[in-house]
Amino acid sequence: MKMQQGEKKRTVKIVGLRLAGFILIFSIVSMVIVMFIYNGQFPRYERHDTTVTVNLRYEDLEAHFPRSLVSFNSGNNRLQGYVYGSNQDQGLVVVAHGLGGGADSYLPQITYFVDRGWRVFAYDATGSFDSEGKTTKGFPQALIDLDAALTYINTQEEFATLPTLLFGHSWGGYAVANILHYDYEIAGVATVSAANSPMEMIMEQGRSMMGGFINSQYPYLWLYQSILFGKTASLNALDAINGADVPVLIIHGTEDESVAYEGSSIISNVDVMTNPNIRTISLSEPGRSGHNDLFRSHAGMDYIDEVNIEYRKLYDRYEQNIPYEVKQGFYAELDRALAQDINRELMDEIHAFFLESMKKKRHSKVQ
Repeated sequence: MKMQQGEKKRTVKIVGLRLAGFILIFSIVSMVIVMFIYNGQFPRYERHDTTVTVNLRYEDLEAHFPRSLVSFNSGNNRLQGYVYGSNQDQGLVVVAHGLGGGADSYLPQITYFVDRGWRVFAYDATGSFDSEGKTTKGFPQALIDLDAALTYINTQEEFATLPTLLFGHSWGGYAVANILHYDYEIAGVATVSAANSPMEMIMEQGRSMMGGFINSQYPYLWLYQSILFGKTASLNALDAINGADVPVLIIHGTEDESVAYEGSSIISNVDVMTNPNIRTISLSEPGRSGHNDLFRSHAGMDYIDEVNIEYRKLYDRYEQNIPYEVKQGFYAELDRALAQDINRELMDEIHAFFLESMKKKRHSKVQ
């Protein structure tokens, strides 16, 4: 009997050691995989080659929209900022861009705001366009950079009397909502196509790449992101919005292919939001309800369709290998202003929301 009990103990010990060894190896391998995949999702993004894209170019707009350059620190990196409408005092709109772009990626939105009397402060986030940074680091970096931008703004006399409003899309939309966790005087926020939290976004993207296996990687993703960003990584927009009395406009397309409307999005949490100053816009029109296309006008969409047809002809003519010089010639002939013509109905909604937000702010101060 004693021998049998001894054998059982040895068996249990061996199984336990093997299990512990498996868990250790699995954890090490998982952490390496997580670090590799995570870092790969957040590379550095240089300025796009505007000679082979249809994006607006600042050099074409400079005469009508002069800007001044400023810079400020975010951690160890120097970020490039841009101030438009320096003589306008209606209010200051801070623009936070999406991942993969920079401030100039939002020239249609910036120029719209300037045309309606706003002063605009935009900037290239860490690892983007003209800002320093070997990589964009991770999702929470957008919030860290916005915090740095607002800290800088609050030290500048030229902005001292201006109410501050925030506009952000995607990565930037996550940041402008989550910044409400911080102690800044904000008159209103417009967040577009944004995720509620970094972990929700990462897990959603992970499921599309790895299926259900991503669930086993959750602890390692959480740990790695926490190592990189500390408590900032755990913040979410729902708590930020509920904890503030700031007016927030939440905009999302029902066919968003990057941030699922009924998944990781901020708008999916509307039913449990207690902030009385919330307004939402759900866009479901075919062709204008995705992640980026919701900003396009009908005229712009029609023109892009025509451009794509002509480009396809060129693509076939050169057997899928168009020479660089030929591409440049093709894009040189395009009407960039029409291609980037903005959805004015949507922007008018944001503009009106900002004006109403400032009225509420003034009224609350009088009381």
